[in-house]
Amino acid sequence: TSDAVGKLPIDEHIAKLWKELSRKPDVGVEDVSSLIPLPFAYVVPGGRFREIYYWDSYFTQLGLLADGEDEIFKGMVQNFSHLLQATGRIPNGNRDYYRGRSQPPFFSLMISLWQERYGQQSALAFLPVLKTEHTFWMTGSRAVKVGETEVLNRYWDDRAAPRPEAYKEDVKLAKHAEAKLKRSPSDVFRDLRAGAESGWDFGTRWFRDSNEFATISTTEFLPVDLNCLIYQLETKIAELSALNGDEAEASRFRDLAAQRKALIQTYFWNSKSGTFRDYDLKNRAVSGEDTLAMLMPLFVGVATEVQAKSVEKVLTAKFLKAGGLVTTLKMSGHQWDSPNGWAPLQWLGYAGLQRYGLVKTASLIQKRWLALNEKVYQSTGKMMEKYDVIDLKKVSGGGEYPNQDGFGWTNGVYKALKNSKASLRHLGFQHEVDKP
Repeated sequence: TSDAVGKLPIDEHIAKLWKELSRKPDVGVEDVSSLIPLPFAYVVPGGRFREIYYWDSYFTQLGLLADGEDEIFKGMVQNFSHLLQATGRIPNGNRDYYRGRSQPPFFSLMISLWQERYGQQSALAFLPVLKTEHTFWMTGSRAVKVGETEVLNRYWDDRAAPRPEAYKEDVKLAKHAEAKLKRSPSDVFRDLRAGAESGWDFGTRWFRDSNEFATISTTEFLPVDLNCLIYQLETKIAELSALNGDEAEASRFRDLAAQRKALIQTYFWNSKSGTFRDYDLKNRAVSGEDTLAMLMPLFVGVATEVQAKSVEKVLTAKFLKAGGLVTTLKMSGHQWDSPNGWAPLQWLGYAGLQRYGLVKTASLIQKRWLALNEKVYQSTGKMMEKYDVIDLKKVSGGGEYPNQDGFGWTNGVYKALKNSKASLRHLGFQHEVDKP
């Protein structure tokens, strides 16, 4: 629901929405629906959804904790733990048809939030499922050998068929790709599914030709952001293993994290552009395009100080617009491209720059994004899924369904940016943080 054109103050509107976006535990739904039942209550992204989504949930949780909604936060983390135990992965969402894929692995950061709230030791119970998630990413086609023993990761899907939730569109695109580009439909289906696993569904980041959706080739790229998140996961497993008194395991995962950190430098840093980019497996070179995926090495702290400043320079010159950070520099009509800005990427940019003490640019992102959220809320009474950060008079478009009223991660990041000092604490770096 919208509040008659921004009548309620925005913070009250968000507090009210947590209740509206909450879903009760799924008791006894298996027999009648495609929902994978969850034992605890949870928050869905927006009005049309009945299911949770994996990576959305981390950003939503930032807001839940800022608003003191501890019980629902705890339930969501326990639901993900349950999914890892039950299915060996955290699926894209809790639907049967999402079982073939996951999403950007933010679970270890949810555990950091948990520890920040309830103490370091309180997270030891999650150590086995963190290892389960690591095994999921490191087994099968998601793991790609890049040297004798070195492995980096990519997005994938175990199935190469149309997505049930977008069946007609997928079949149509595959037919077009076959007729025009002689591509096999199963390759197109797999790359669409891997694109959905990436969370960036869809945008030119994964296209060979930015004017042609049928050239989507997600599985041919090693994504910089994914590999940074797995580095974060390895670091968290090492930390908890040490807390657990298992020094051998701690040292094994510290080594894995150190090796991955070095590989991130080798494969994803492009000194010509001064940015981190995805690695193109087919052409054995970094990708030709800059995208906001360059933020993740700053967010997890694997960039050097010099690299962080270089990324900041490119952000300021090309990506920082009147309403915040724009996703890519390509206008394609797809939702993960220009002129759209997305809440999760504003948070990664803000927190990543704060980590390196680049406070001035961080504050600009924060101020502009908060102002845009407030402006659109004043005129529509809604928090949007995504925003046009270039033309502030427009409501943003593109994508597979109408713009959602809600919206979980937008609400979460709004609250986190308003409450920045407390919301950054789980990331474990010490820089002075300016209030908005």
